[in-house]
Formats: sequence, C-alpha cells, structure tokens
Amino acid sequence: MLAFLQPLAGAGVTLGRRDLLGLGLAAGAATVAGPLRASSPGQPAEVSRIDLWPNGAPEAVPAGLAVKLTERSADPAIRDRSLTGVIQPWLDHFRPSRPNGAAIIAIPGGGYRHMAWDKEALDVAAWFAARGVAGFALAYRLPNDGWERGLDTPLADAQRAVRLVRSRAREWGIDPARIAVIGFSAGGHLTANLAARHDQPVYPAQDAVDRLSARPDLAAPIYPAVLLEQLAATVPAGQSLFGAATGADDLARHSPHLHARADAPPHYLVHAEDDPLVGPEHALALRSALRAKGVMVETHLHARGGHGFGLRHLAGTSLVDWPARLLDFGRMTGWIS
Repeated sequence: MLAFLQPLAGAGVTLGRRDLLGLGLAAGAATVAGPLRASSPGQPAEVSRIDLWPNGAPEAVPAGLAVKLTERSADPAIRDRSLTGVIQPWLDHFRPSRPNGAAIIAIPGGGYRHMAWDKEALDVAAWFAARGVAGFALAYRLPNDGWERGLDTPLADAQRAVRLVRSRAREWGIDPARIAVIGFSAGGHLTANLAARHDQPVYPAQDAVDRLSARPDLAAPIYPAVLLEQLAATVPAGQSLFGAATGADDLARHSPHLHARADAPPHYLVHAEDDPLVGPEHALALRSALRAKGVMVETHLHARGGHGFGLRHLAGTSLVDWPARLLDFGRMTGWIS
C-alpha cells in the first residue's frame, strides 16, 4: 500500500495540551539508534514549547478533531510515536547549552496523515541542539484531518514557524539570517514548498510577526515527496491524498519543482536509491529545477537506506554521516559560522 495511505499501528492515546507538553518534551532526550560520526555533542538542551498562533490558527477547526499520540515501537527503550489531530500547532524549542547563533526547524513526515514525531522531529531538533544549533520541532496541521484549505494549511504553519523564530531571534540568541528548515518525506515536501512559496499569502496576517520574511536561509528536504501528480495517480478512486484541495491545479501549485526560483535558499538533498515509497526521482526533479535557476544545491544519493530512516538505523550504510555533512554544507553556505 502507498505510504501516504498506510494506517497507524499501535495503541492510540488522545491527549490534552498538558499531557502533550509532558510527553512530547520528555522525548527530547530520546536515544538515536545507530552511531553518528559527527562533532562531539554538548550538554542536553533546555526544552520549551511555543504556540504558533496565540489566538488560534486562522481556520475553522474540523469537527471531532483531537490530538493523539500513537506509539508504534515494539521496543520500550525506543520511542517512535505518531502524532495526529493537531489543532493548535506548536514548536518544541531545544535551546543549546553553547549556542552558535544558527537555528533549524525540523518538519516530520507521515504522508500528511500523521507525523513521525520522535524519529523525524524531536530526535532531529535534539541532535542539532547538542551541536550548538537551536533546534525546533514543528507540530503542524494535517490536510487529511479535514482542514478546508488543503495543502495551504501546513504551508501556513511552516511560514508562521519561520516568522516566529525570526521575530524572537534576539531573545533566543539566534541570528535571524541563519534559520534553516529540514523536513522528511511529506515534511521534505513542506520544506521545499516553503522554500519556493514562502512569500505566498496563504493565511491572513495575524500580528507584527507576519510582517517578517518566511524565507528559510537553508532548506534540507530529506527523501522528499516532490512529484505530487505522480503520487496522486497511485491513489485508489474515491480516496484523497492531500485532503480537501487535491485537483490538478492544487497539485501543480504545491509541486516545488514547478516553482523553483533564483532567490531560493541553498538546498541540501538526501535520498536513498532503494527508497520503495518515494523514489530518488523526486529529489532529482527538485535538484534539476533548482540548478536551472542557478540555486546552490548539494545532493547525496545513497545505495541503501530505504524510506524514513531519519537519524536512526544508519549503521552499516553510507548514510551514517549525512547529518554531519549537512553541518559541513552549512559552514560552506554561511548558515554555520
């Protein structure tokens, strides 16, 4: 079955905001399976939670929606929870003990039906925070939860996240010109979509924060879904891939390779050749479009790795160094000083 349509496994728990705060942040120290040869990490980060929209997201909430965390791991020592039903999007902020002025927002994937919250959000934000980069894990609204604006809904949350971090950069010891975004699978699509359409008005301005730029200073789509029309063609009749707005015009509007622009930020792409769900042609289409516009791109294709590796299960593959290589790319582009 197509990854975007797979049901969630494990027991689901519906949670209130207080429950989510405790459970979500407790996972910040989650162990990453498999060694990573990179710079030595510092002390554990201080973690806090920030709502994206103080007065609530600017869209009617679908009926019956409730936040839920579903544990998928059979190993009690390793969390692998799926997050669904986000109504009030948030950022979990991992403040490094020795900040270097850079920041990164991690956007988890899950086919826009759920979010791989531990593996592709908390793990990632914590890993970068341990290396001096302020890490943020983004919990965003999912189109398939019934939000009427379809793919504009998560794009609005991603735009707001960058603007919010930029608005509080001085307070948090961040350089407002050194804010990166990294995303995985559907989160990789959202990362590339944000890089291409950061200035598109997909929500009404709420406050002074929305006067700031939502352009990331570096984009890292990891095994991204890019060719939306190709993915949509695999969906059985009567089923939706991306929620309410999934017509041909909507798919084209949200296909990042069709909106590459010369002022896009530097891109760092990682994909496995043996990815059975979202093949490397997705990353390559984005690479070609960006290169045609003269955008700096670094692309890493790995023989093995499959789909959804995140920072886990890298041992024994050439993927073991991919996060460290991103830091190297960041130094070359000025994201890491």
